[in-house]
Amino acid sequence: MGSPLGAYSTEIYLRGLDGVRPDLPTDPNRLEDAARAVLAEEPFDYVAGGAGTGATMRANRAAFDRYGLVPRMLRNNTSRDWSTTLLGTAMPAPLLLAPIGVQSLLHAEGELAVARAAAELGVPMVLSTAASHSTEAVAAASGEGPRWYQLYWPTDDDVTISLVGRARAADFAVLVVTLDTWTLGWRPQDLDRGYLPFLRGIGTAIPFSDPAFRAALARPPEDDLAAAVRYRQRIFTGTARSWDRLALLRRHWDGPIVLKGIQHVDDALAALDAGMDGVIVSNHGGRQVDRAVGSLQAAVRLRHPHRRGRRGCAGARRRRGTAGASVRLRAGARWAGRGAARPALRARGAGPHTGPRRVHRPRRAACDEGGRRGPRVRRVEG
Repeated sequence: MGSPLGAYSTEIYLRGLDGVRPDLPTDPNRLEDAARAVLAEEPFDYVAGGAGTGATMRANRAAFDRYGLVPRMLRNNTSRDWSTTLLGTAMPAPLLLAPIGVQSLLHAEGELAVARAAAELGVPMVLSTAASHSTEAVAAASGEGPRWYQLYWPTDDDVTISLVGRARAADFAVLVVTLDTWTLGWRPQDLDRGYLPFLRGIGTAIPFSDPAFRAALARPPEDDLAAAVRYRQRIFTGTARSWDRLALLRRHWDGPIVLKGIQHVDDALAALDAGMDGVIVSNHGGRQVDRAVGSLQAAVRLRHPHRRGRRGCAGARRRRGTAGASVRLRAGARWAGRGAARPALRARGAGPHTGPRRVHRPRRAACDEGGRRGPRVRRVEG
């Protein structure tokens, strides 16, 4: 009997006999077009846009075009088991829902809907500090589902300690520390509209509900939004970190810590030297630095840190595509995180719960379809 992950296409075809078609496009390019038709310009551009000329976004996609799957035959792989355990988190496949902030731009339920859908599928969700709902509310929506917490690292140590303490108390298992957004990239779509949601108090639910953050304000955010926004901008942007500062996080987080935004092998090795448990190879979906190297290209360079006597856990992230996860995993990543919440919520016409679920299931099915043929990955020449 085949893997249930790959049974989704059969389910779609059988429903088609009764005249039932998917309420979301299965092609991610058409999904983006559908989102453009229903969303206002500001939220669509904020979600879909990238830094500068968009060269890094194109590099992310082009990196995948340089690799291809080579199917193998007669491999006795009718039954497939994609399940694994990563940093203590059991998952049905080495796929996670990557952190996506400000989800209320696209639907009022935002991260709550994604948390429920992820829990239903058993897929780990990574909650962004830039969420539209509090840490505790998302944990409640997730229930028994696996969950990690992504930290945008403030300069106020009291706030940092409080944020990670709340996440640990809410049973978030792994801390994901994003390193590449201490200052925002040059994003023409948002700049041309003068649109940054955080300045409007959107995507600020976690710090605005934090006791340490609120203690630093003369008046609570409900009474003085402008002052709360200014303080948030001051402590979350404009100041770079150094490797020695990771010790603070290690002292106040007793679980695994993963650094997100790594693209150079020396930085990956430095992360292991600093006592971190893994890295996420990411360029923030091309939203931070124009003309950065594609994430898959960087991930391939980072896949053998043990050749220098070190071992660690590395994963890679990309923003679109269905077969991409198969390529990433076979190119050396131990897991693949994707922003499946992003396209799911863009097409909000499917409903707050159905959207994320209907987007992530095809990704898992496509990954399993690739595994059915026992492929290897080869670089495409020419």
